[in-house]
Amino acid sequence: MTVEVTLPYDKEYVTNFSQGLQEPEWMKNLRLSALEKSESLPLPKPDKTNISKWNFTEFDHHVTSDKIENLDELPVEIKDFLDQEKEQQNLVIQRNHTVAYAAIEQQLKDKGVIFTDMLTAIREHSDLVEKYFMNDAVHVDEHRLTALHAALVNGGVFLYVPKNVQIEEPIQAIFWQEDPKASLINHILVVAEENSSVTYVENYISHNKEEKTSSNIVAEVIAKDGAKVSFGAVDNFEAGTTVYANRRGVAYRDAVIEWALGQMNEGDTVSENITHLIGDNSHSNAKTVAIGRGTQKQNFTANITHFGKGSDGYILQHGVMKDKASAIFNGIGKIEHGASKSNAEQESRVLMLSKDARGDANPILLIDEDDVTAGHAASVGRVDPIQLYYLMSRGISRFEAERLIIHGFLAPVVNQLPVEAVKRQLRQVIERKVY
Repeated sequence: MTVEVTLPYDKEYVTNFSQGLQEPEWMKNLRLSALEKSESLPLPKPDKTNISKWNFTEFDHHVTSDKIENLDELPVEIKDFLDQEKEQQNLVIQRNHTVAYAAIEQQLKDKGVIFTDMLTAIREHSDLVEKYFMNDAVHVDEHRLTALHAALVNGGVFLYVPKNVQIEEPIQAIFWQEDPKASLINHILVVAEENSSVTYVENYISHNKEEKTSSNIVAEVIAKDGAKVSFGAVDNFEAGTTVYANRRGVAYRDAVIEWALGQMNEGDTVSENITHLIGDNSHSNAKTVAIGRGTQKQNFTANITHFGKGSDGYILQHGVMKDKASAIFNGIGKIEHGASKSNAEQESRVLMLSKDARGDANPILLIDEDDVTAGHAASVGRVDPIQLYYLMSRGISRFEAERLIIHGFLAPVVNQLPVEAVKRQLRQVIERKVY
């Protein structure tokens, strides 16, 4: 059965929007072509999750906001993502669809590093952005949501690290959905040239518990030969936002892409985290922690596909479900023919805190090569009574014992986030969502 969907914006609107931003011709044409394709492409079909009635088309596309001159002007919930003990020099804050604050160290600029918002990058670094934008990792015509994303991109950041440049301090972006109807259709593009390294962290936050909107996020990470990219994210959209998040990486020879994702959304969520290990001896470590509560439905897919010889991929997913929340965790390790000596490992575990909560962990190994190693582990269950008994026997209350077990269960991912302030904020969110 075909579900009829009325698209929110037409060709005239997209043309005017692109021209208003003074975008190059290639971007305007890409938007228009994507809009046309979105009319006939189907929605994605995440395993065991029917999203045909989810809201992906009702939202406000362009909401302008004031800039801020000083970080002291930020509300407390945004400041919590910042390290107050350090001067914030490599930071972009997007407030709805306005870049409210942007800073990058001069020494990084002198080395050729580019860190700016996506709409500026499309204008000022057009050739470089065009080379990678939805070319290597994510493609426009995969399904309706990727096409709508390309047509209506209204934010995001571009991070470019030249050859042999090592960036020690994390680069950070904060995306603040202040207006309850604003949709963050963000495109994140991280390109690390040969033998470079960078840590990038992004945070999403919104306030719309009642108002309905959606956000369509695509992140592309390109790690050239010998490059290393660590990508951390904490998604914390309120219940009124339906979220589609598609984070993809392409790793070339000897390259490393590490993911640490905190999925703390309150609304219905589909999240894809896919890495292609193209080069020999490439590596990816993908870690995700998620919490569900209320009646929300979530679907998480982590996929590492091996093309290069001697490539190594490890997936770790830990989820906690309470109330009537449900979540699907798909872990896919695929070794293509020719990727000999490769290793694909995965672990997916779900902890359910109430009788009506539902969790499903699906480990999948697809092996088309003989000379490889692979393994998987999956579990779905409740708090271990033996662990509870052990802690309570030492004078700890049942409430505190459960709390310690849950934090320990989520720690393998939480501890991987590279910014201490973000790690602290994630722990606070976990505390609030679970209790």
